[in-house]
Amino acid sequence: MSRQKPPLRAVVLDFDGVIVESLDVKAEAFAILFAEHREHVEAIVRLHRENGGMSRYEKFRIIYRDYLQRPLDPATMAALDLRFSSLVRDRVIAAPFVPGAHEFLQSMSGRMPLYVVSATPQEEIEAIIGARGLEAFFKAVHGSPTPKGEWLARIVVREGGDPRSIVFVGDGRADLEGARHVGTRFVGRVPAGGWDPFAGAEIDARVTDLREISPVLHTLFMVREPGAGREGRT
Repeated sequence: MSRQKPPLRAVVLDFDGVIVESLDVKAEAFAILFAEHREHVEAIVRLHRENGGMSRYEKFRIIYRDYLQRPLDPATMAALDLRFSSLVRDRVIAAPFVPGAHEFLQSMSGRMPLYVVSATPQEEIEAIIGARGLEAFFKAVHGSPTPKGEWLARIVVREGGDPRSIVFVGDGRADLEGARHVGTRFVGRVPAGGWDPFAGAEIDARVTDLREISPVLHTLFMVREPGAGREGRT
């Protein structure tokens, strides 16, 4: 006898690369920030692309430790963060949606809680989502420096305490690691023809974009149908 599917109580989404196509914007920002280190730019951009879901701060630490081989003091970190934000904020606000993302938000936000858990700094991700007019879709928006696993753990408690009734949709190993840390289900977004950060990993499903997400959720969970009630927002 097959085990009954759990009810889906909340969907948690990464932002860059899951809701909006902004990874190229941030790749260009890394290339600009470290342009004077021409011999390392290609590797730095690859580091960014292969580590979706990792915060910019952790990437800066790796770049200074492994490529530039110099200490990264707090003042330099703050300056990098400020310049990076100035390079990307307006372009992320203007970036196109991942195919199917806006339609998914529209169709699901009235049926269950949706959350954003992003590696983008808290104030910045809130400003971007506000500027795009998306805040009404989400029960809460969470960013760095709090780790993704910690945010997921708080969401699980808030939504009833069963991690198997929560799904995290992400595009990087850091997203998968956060989901594994807490025990939520995980769906990985891997664009068609793109590099697969989940190669060799056991995950619940892969999608090329969010046009494919609804059938996946119905496979993994019992999903509330339209008109069956609306979760309150806080």
